Amino acid sequence: MWNSYLGRRIKGFKYATKGAWMLLRYEASIQVQAVIAILVTIAGFYYDISATEWIFQTLAIGLVMSIEGLNTAAEEIANFIHPDIHDKIGYIKDVAAGAVFFAAVAAIVVACIIYLPKI
Repeated sequence: MWNSYLGRRIKGFKYATKGAWMLLRYEASIQVQAVIAILVTIAGFYYDISATEWIFQTLAIGLVMSIEGLNTAAEEIANFIHPDIHDKIGYIKDVAAGAVFFAAVAAIVVACIIYLPKI
């Protein structure tokens, strides 16, 4: 069964949920993002945001948390390959963190567009 197309998809889903759980359990940055996601979701219900606003908010949350997960993966790979301080490894980590920064700024802009008129 596990070698069938559906079986491989089920295994892939299992690995993905395991990875998401590991991020949430062990990574402080994802934990902070998850708390923020919960708070803005509560705000969405409180302010009764529109379906379009829910879509943008959900996409922003997903974008930030996804990029944060990729950043964590890049940092773990870099640490595994070269555990000592190294200029190139530092550059890789900084660029990955910069990607998270761009996603977070975009999410903040989305949140401001949605919530500032309502406050």
